[in-house]
Amino acid sequence: MKLNANSVATDSTWKEKGYYIPTFNQEDMIKKTVEAPEWVHFGAGNIFRAFQANLAQRMLDGGLNDKGLTVVEGFDYEIIEKMYRPHDNLSLLVTLKADGSVEKSVIASIAESCILDSNDDKEFNRLKEIFRCDSLQLATFTITEKGYSLVNPAGELLAAVKDDFVNGPSKPQSYIGKVAALLYERFLAGEKKIAMVSTDNCSHNGDKLFDAVHAFAKEWTANGKAEAGFVAYIEDDSKVSFPWSMIDKITPRPDDSVNEILKNDGVEELEPVVTSKKTWVAPFVNAEESEYLVIEDKFPNGRPALEKVGVIFTEKETVDKVERMKVCTCLNPLHTALAVYGCLLGYDKISEEMKDEELVKLVKTIGYVEGLPVVTDPGVIKPQEFIDTVVNVRIPNKFMPDTPQRIATDTSQKLAIRFGETIKAYMASDKLNVADLKCIPLVHAGWLRYLMGVDDNGNNFEPSPDPLLEKAQAYVKDIELGGNYDKETLKSKVLPLLKDATIFGTDLEAAGLSDIIIGYFEELIAGTGAVRETLKKHV
Repeated sequence: MKLNANSVATDSTWKEKGYYIPTFNQEDMIKKTVEAPEWVHFGAGNIFRAFQANLAQRMLDGGLNDKGLTVVEGFDYEIIEKMYRPHDNLSLLVTLKADGSVEKSVIASIAESCILDSNDDKEFNRLKEIFRCDSLQLATFTITEKGYSLVNPAGELLAAVKDDFVNGPSKPQSYIGKVAALLYERFLAGEKKIAMVSTDNCSHNGDKLFDAVHAFAKEWTANGKAEAGFVAYIEDDSKVSFPWSMIDKITPRPDDSVNEILKNDGVEELEPVVTSKKTWVAPFVNAEESEYLVIEDKFPNGRPALEKVGVIFTEKETVDKVERMKVCTCLNPLHTALAVYGCLLGYDKISEEMKDEELVKLVKTIGYVEGLPVVTDPGVIKPQEFIDTVVNVRIPNKFMPDTPQRIATDTSQKLAIRFGETIKAYMASDKLNVADLKCIPLVHAGWLRYLMGVDDNGNNFEPSPDPLLEKAQAYVKDIELGGNYDKETLKSKVLPLLKDATIFGTDLEAAGLSDIIIGYFEELIAGTGAVRETLKKHV
């Protein structure tokens, strides 16, 4: 059993081993899609293969569409060269259900894989050709929040962006520069309509994509590298729209246990590829069953009927409410709490943490008691049902190989939205008192303890990558586990960090929370076992 078009079409073992094989005519789908593409997706990673590509497949199998996807990779070209094309653009999706069952599917909805490389004329010309097509309705993105940034952490323009601003759309080197060049091609072809849909997991993602593309349009027209009408084209949402979306599906790195399941079935050539850019990619992707995609319904050139396969289309305000519900209350804050304390307590699986009495109480209090009172019901998804599924089904799923170490990545970038919005809502309320918050401050204190890089047994650990890790660690570098510090000494060291509204979303001293956080921190650093004792005492 080899993952290629011929094997899947001719080897009956796939079905015998329980793999779902698509029923649509793949050759016919590829021909129609290449001739008149409708949907391009930028970002060939795991979430795309588990979610967007599977949505397209369900459309095809249900007779709701006769065209598939064109996938484009613009960061790590080797993903296409070493994983997609050798497998005829097929991949395996292994859905890990909470009841322990495993659903295995061959995903065959990708008609064409492309490389976003302006230095490769063949590849870039094909993408220009696609963007000139009348048929093209939407481009979706999963390139991570960092993919939309045109500046470095110091706020300076990235070198490639700076060069692209000067040189224009002929051979841009930055990711968004290349995307803007393709939109310029569509503009030159007659100002053709399209929806540019970020489905990355970040707040107001459509605005982030618009701002980045718009910056290129303005610079290029200002210096005569693009026709004057290009800016107006990008700004006209009846021609080019940038809808907001909320996406939610946990898709961890492909796991060895899943690899073993496939290997035992007889699937060959499962070896992962580690690219020169350190991307780890396998022929399969594993994911949870739950998934949500809510998109602002603004598509100037029409769109596939994705609502028939579970996508919720609504207005921008509703997308915003759903996103805030998830990111600020019902999922992401719980994940961050488990990430911080999971690292301190030596866990390597999120699901294992949900067997820990104190940690379960911690996340339930953060979600149900402290968070839900400030959530606005978006109407399309009920907050209570969403959080019930998160706490009772999704996070405890022992078959999901997600780790606190993965989720702890970039924590400094997450605290403001995941906890700061709730704190600000309490401060603004005439019915709620910020002093009633107990477990959210406990997560902040836990993060201070985490920054020390010492677990609850006194063993050193490597904190996860974070752009502000070194800066934040400087505030705790002189604090030792078991050191006898009075509260004022600790306050003098960490209060400047707690007052940093760019990290926490608000000045925690001004919010009236710094004293409780420093008090918790004092308990957490009392010695080995202090993290566990502090949790027992306060949750």
